[in-house]
Amino acid sequence: MAKLRDREPAPPRPRPRRGTRTGPPPPHRVSLPLLVTALCVALPVSLACGAGIGASGLSWSEALHFLLAGLTGASIAPDEVPSYVIVWELRFPRTVLAAVVGAGLAAVGVAVQAMVRNALADPFVLGISSGAAVGANAVLIFGAFGALGVWALSTAAFVSALAAMTLVYAVARTARGLTPLRLVLTGTAMNYGFSAVTTFMVFAAEHGEAARSAMMWLLGSLGGASWSSVPIAAGAVLAGLVHLGWSARRLNALAMGDETAAALGVDAGRLRKELFVTAAAVTGTVVAVSGAIGFVGLMVPHAARMLVGADHRRLLAVAPLAGAVLLIWVDILSRVLLAPAELPLGVLTAAIGVPCFVLLMRRRTYTFGGA
Repeated sequence: MAKLRDREPAPPRPRPRRGTRTGPPPPHRVSLPLLVTALCVALPVSLACGAGIGASGLSWSEALHFLLAGLTGASIAPDEVPSYVIVWELRFPRTVLAAVVGAGLAAVGVAVQAMVRNALADPFVLGISSGAAVGANAVLIFGAFGALGVWALSTAAFVSALAAMTLVYAVARTARGLTPLRLVLTGTAMNYGFSAVTTFMVFAAEHGEAARSAMMWLLGSLGGASWSSVPIAAGAVLAGLVHLGWSARRLNALAMGDETAAALGVDAGRLRKELFVTAAAVTGTVVAVSGAIGFVGLMVPHAARMLVGADHRRLLAVAPLAGAVLLIWVDILSRVLLAPAELPLGVLTAAIGVPCFVLLMRRRTYTFGGA
């Protein structure tokens, strides 16, 4: 009978100390107060730069003088009126509107990505922007809503955006409510349909200048900005930010799935309806005044998530500020790169967004919703 050999007992495995991590190290997170403070400082500086930079040849001291005169109501000399109009009536309202539009698109991008749980979602995934383009092209090419004067373009774009929202909602809704997959598929399909309509309208235009204006609007432009268009857009964006900030905890639950949200006491179907209305209203309003500007609602939320994590309370504190600062500088570049000609904003946001997004996706420590 063979003798059993004595085996030395294996040394016990060391147990990890309490509080230590055994997986890969967490990604570095930027201090939220520090980042918000930096963005709050960068925003007024960017607004001042937007009013001071341009192709008219005004010096910085002159631009700041006219800007302060507009803000304080100070009097100016009669020979300074043309320069004052350039700074206060042309540059500064479009800079303020750029900040409003950038903040709105970035905030809605955060909400839409949580609503449909899709890393590639942005404010235009619901087909709202392409729907607004149908109404805008009807004004630019065929002169629709001409009785409304300067309000014709914004009104037509907003009305057609609401019509597109209603159509997407009616098609995507089922007896079980709004599901993420049906929303994405319906919005994508409607987006292609509305784009086909706008393309047909451009080719059917009798005047080349009308078609050029339509294409400029489709790629995003703040060239027609005025003080009259700021309050409506700012009011819609502010209301959307308030609602999203109030819903930040519920967004955290929704991003983890409907079952998890239900376990945490969150009605996923009701919240998704609220987010759909908020996203459509804000997107339709900003698209009506700025045209279709891509990549802001896709790129900024991902960049903010990489910096401060996936908590929507932190995301909604950073993303609107970052979107506002980004679009101000994009608008500045659009005015000066080929001055006196003006580049569409969508061209520059794509040129900036594509390489940044590729670099972001190449980071091994980054996944949608956190590492």
